[in-house]
Amino acid sequence: MAVIGSGAEHEPRAEEVGRLLAEAGCTVVTGGLGEVMAAAARGAKQAGGTTIGILPGERRQDANPWIDHAVVTGIGHARNLAVVASGDAVVAVGGSWGTLAEIGFARRLGRPVVVLEPGWELPGEELLRAATPARAVELALTAAASRAGSDGSGRSAHRPL
Repeated sequence: MAVIGSGAEHEPRAEEVGRLLAEAGCTVVTGGLGEVMAAAARGAKQAGGTTIGILPGERRQDANPWIDHAVVTGIGHARNLAVVASGDAVVAVGGSWGTLAEIGFARRLGRPVVVLEPGWELPGEELLRAATPARAVELALTAAASRAGSDGSGRSAHRPL
């Protein structure tokens, strides 16, 4: 599952999302840097999970300390596409323009997006909304399982991303 967003004020909720995803057996994919990305990875690691950070630059050492597998891209913000493409569903926690771009990419790719409130308001978009981290994870897992079952990929038999 991919966790996207930014903002230090959102870190506690992002950490809980990461922890709950890891407890559900998911690998947590983030942009690998700070704030929401670091908090989600930290929560996943505290629950014994695996984390992947898809970095905008070319240095693995730029990844936050909770990233198990750092993917260096050297493509800057364009890496946002790789972050959301790597998840079976996407949970948005806070965020700014980069998060909005990731939501757009995720929807274009057919990935379910769960916005943890308060979050982006995008009329007409098929965004799922959750009031709590637990509900966000529940919605993401259900949406990812439905997607896997409907596209014939069989991903539900594997550890979800």
